[in-house]
Order: sequence, then C-alpha cells, then structure tokens
Amino acid sequence: MNKSVLCAAVLLMGLTACTSDNSGAAPPPEVFGPAGYRGLTPGMTKEAALATGKLAAAPTSNLDGCTDFSYAGGPAPDPARMAAEDAAEKKSRELNAKADEAKKTADQGGQRQPAQNAEQAAKNAEEAAKGAQRAAESAQLNADATMAMVELMEKREARDTAFSAEGGASFGKDGLRQLAAPPAAKTAEGISTGSTVDELKKAYEARGLKLGENERYQLAIADKPNWHYEFTVKDNKVTSVSIISSAECS
Repeated sequence: MNKSVLCAAVLLMGLTACTSDNSGAAPPPEVFGPAGYRGLTPGMTKEAALATGKLAAAPTSNLDGCTDFSYAGGPAPDPARMAAEDAAEKKSRELNAKADEAKKTADQGGQRQPAQNAEQAAKNAEEAAKGAQRAAESAQLNADATMAMVELMEKREARDTAFSAEGGASFGKDGLRQLAAPPAAKTAEGISTGSTVDELKKAYEARGLKLGENERYQLAIADKPNWHYEFTVKDNKVTSVSIISSAECS
C-alpha cells in the first residue's frame, strides 16, 4: 500500500470514530410540563394515550369515575386495592341515598289533629312515637353515611399517594385530566421529587405559586386554561409533581 492510500485510510477511520462517539451521546432528559410528557399531552383521549405504548395496558384505579394508568414498566394494578375502592364507593353511594330518603320521610312526619278527646290524643301519641323512630333511623343512616364517606376519602388519599409516587396518567370523561411526573422527571425550572420548598418557591413564587386548600402548592399554567401545576410536599421536600385539569372525572 502506498503512503498516500495509507494516510487516507487512517484519516477515514478517525472521522468514523468521531462520528460514532457523537451519535452515541445521551440525549438531554425530557422536561415535564404543560406540553406533556412521554408523548402524553393535556386533553388527549385515553385511546390515543394508550396507543402511544407509554402507559401500562391495565388501569390501577377506577375510583370516582377517573381511570388511572401507571407508565409502562411502572407498578402493576393491585386487584385487592381496586376491589376495596369499588366497594367503598358503592357503600358510600348507597348509604347516602338511603340517608337522603330517610330524612325526607322524617321531615314529612304525620298529620296530627288537636287532641280534643282521648282517642285523638292516643293517635297523636302513636304518631309522635313513629316520628321519633323515623328521626332516630334517619340519624343512624346519616351517621353510617358519614362513616362511609370517611372510608371513601381514605381510599382516595391512598390512591392519590400511590399514583403520585410513581407517576402516571389519569383520564376523565373529557380525556387526560392529570399527568403525574415519575420521580426522576424535572420541570423546565429544575423542580422534581426531592426539591426543597425553598427551591420550589424560588422557581415559581414570582409567577403566582400559592398554597391551596388541600395543603398542596399550585401554580396556574398561563397557556393552558383550566390547567395548573400541583406540588405535594412533606418535611420541606417536594414529594410529587403533576399538571392537573379542573375537568370532572365523569
């Protein structure tokens, strides 16, 4: 091989090596935010979102009419927990309906006439006793309905905690209504699970970050009407990051 051919071969090998090194560089991490995440975007239908392959095929919860999915490779559905959620929701719905009906019956009561004789006085006493019984039954049903509601709220809290911890997508009647970031994902401002509350405030307080009634920090998304960021915190650290719509589940 003559000298010129050898030099050309060495030069070509060098260029190839450089090109290979550059193409092998890791892409920058994806930003979590109003534009969505992993191809999932605000308002996307459940069918379109599942078609991306970025979500698990089976839901992790159907509570309150919302359908939650973890990201592909995330936590699998827990049949026992889902059954308990369904049972608590059904129990609360049925007891509230019974309590409402019992209250109407108790409020209506019976017709009593002035006790002009012993017979009428006896009838009035009987009706009063029945009214007292109806009131007692109504009070008991109301107490049972309240306890069922507390149980349902506990199921919701457990569902929300599990969903937010690993991230995922929640769908209502109008499509994607909540997108929760996985722990490693960061917003454009660098906020993620593990960020301090001071870092959170530094990033967003000037843009309107507020502590909501649910003790979670919220920030309206300017270019997405009815959508906002929500940051849960514990022990001065961010524990989850989501974008959430005000749309109803069902």
